[in-house]
Amino acid sequence: MWAVLRRRVASSSSSLICQSFLDARSSRCYTSTSNEAYIKTLVSRKGSSQISGIVSSRGFPVGSKPLREVLLLVQTYPSMCVHTRSFSVDTSELVDAVVPFMGESITDGTLANFLKQPGDRVEVDEPIAQIETDKVTIDVSSPEAGVIEQLVAKVGDTVEPGTKIAVISKSGGVTHVAPSEEKPSKTASELSSAKTKKVETEKPKAETPPSKEMPKAPSLPPSRPSAKEPQLPPKERERRVPMTRLRKRVATRLKDSQNTFAMLTTFNEVDMTNLMKLRSDYKDAFVEKHGVKLGLMSGFVKAAVSALQNQPMINAVIDGDDIIYRDYVDISIAVGTPKGLVVPVIRNADRMNFAEIEKEINTLAKKANDGSISIDEMAGGSFTISNGGVYGSLLSTPIINPPQSAILGMHSLVSRPMVVGGEIVPRPMMYIALTYDHRLIDGREAVFFLRRIKDVVEDPRRLLLDI
Repeated sequence: MWAVLRRRVASSSSSLICQSFLDARSSRCYTSTSNEAYIKTLVSRKGSSQISGIVSSRGFPVGSKPLREVLLLVQTYPSMCVHTRSFSVDTSELVDAVVPFMGESITDGTLANFLKQPGDRVEVDEPIAQIETDKVTIDVSSPEAGVIEQLVAKVGDTVEPGTKIAVISKSGGVTHVAPSEEKPSKTASELSSAKTKKVETEKPKAETPPSKEMPKAPSLPPSRPSAKEPQLPPKERERRVPMTRLRKRVATRLKDSQNTFAMLTTFNEVDMTNLMKLRSDYKDAFVEKHGVKLGLMSGFVKAAVSALQNQPMINAVIDGDDIIYRDYVDISIAVGTPKGLVVPVIRNADRMNFAEIEKEINTLAKKANDGSISIDEMAGGSFTISNGGVYGSLLSTPIINPPQSAILGMHSLVSRPMVVGGEIVPRPMMYIALTYDHRLIDGREAVFFLRRIKDVVEDPRRLLLDI
């Protein structure tokens, strides 16, 4: 009789244990079951007379001992542990592309556009998006090689350093899902959606105050459209385009400059004959040795360095109740780009020759036009040169670039009749303008500065002799 009962119970217990193991396998956690609790559960379900066979099937040599002895024996054995492994996709295969550090003075930017779309292949450090800041456009590069899995942010969003904008799959962007998991996933999604609808349906009922306290609907004013909503143009054949962050920044800085500085502009004219002859005589030899063309800008930079050294007040700046004198010369060159005005800086221009200046100008101008210039390459600067002559400007009054104290404006070359040696001869002439902060710089220093520019440009030999 006992043998029959043991065989029946062993068979049923084996099925029960297998089912328990399958349940544990399907879970994604660590499961630990106490032997004693297991025995007590079986006692409550099957009775004490059927326990010995079940316990024997779990590996305990109890034979046909009474329940009290069985429990004591079970307590001496360690609990059975079932270890399971997760079958979900390895999250280490997914990496986030985040907004990089954009500079000390830049706290956020606008997501201008995506260079890659979901499904596109990207390599390490390959740009996938562009962030437009107040000063420059910054690329968001891929941290790993892989495939764009998802775009998290949207074009036009304001993002900060560290903001996630995309998810990249290192394994190629293919997410493997077992067939058995597709249906539960879909069911869970449907249940979540149904639950959300139910909450949305029940929420107004719970929060709706008594009808006596509710305000009348007609008394509410009509809602105004938010600032982000498009507005219709006031007239025909007009369109409304939001200002870029760079344009907003330029507008703010220029207006602040007008509100802060007591600006005054003085003018002079320069005979460009000798500088143009110098460039014409040595342009071929210059290109052959240095690999860069000799332009007029390097001559004006060298002239400005000489003038700043002769008039150090032009190179200084007001800071509160103090004056900061700079013993270095960093020349900012204003460059107009399709996206707006940028001002890269030539560091230590006083230590550079003509060839080094021309190379640096070409490098910075190229970076400014293709949008790859960095914040550090535009930070600082003690004096600015703006060449409006390349666009055909004949005369203008440039605006100071804060926190500098003066700016030199160059203009177009025009052949005009000039009196030279008592005779009227045609000469290539250029108007130059100096706008300065009259709080710090007097008219005397400003006029002497322009005179030094004129003398050096009209006779470049002064630079060699330092006279």
